[in-house]
Amino acid sequence: MKAKIIQIGNSQGIRIPKPILKQCKLQNEVELEIHKNELVIRSLGAPRKGWSKKFAAMAAKGDDALLDSYVQSKWDKEEWEWK
Repeated sequence: MKAKIIQIGNSQGIRIPKPILKQCKLQNEVELEIHKNELVIRSLGAPRKGWSKKFAAMAAKGDDALLDSYVQSKWDKEEWEWK
């Protein structure tokens, strides 16, 4: 498919037909990359999609323990107050 480069204010752009937007699941924002003089347009998607299920699975396996060995002081236990 061919598309013309058009003037958009002080910039230039192309119009992407609605069927292509729908097929590629492109919405409000996209990721642009250049590979060997080619422009690649990618859907952003949800960057943290599925994390809650993965964290729940880690907790079920007991694989969610802290990796550092912080020991609370007397001040931490008695004086510190979360607001």
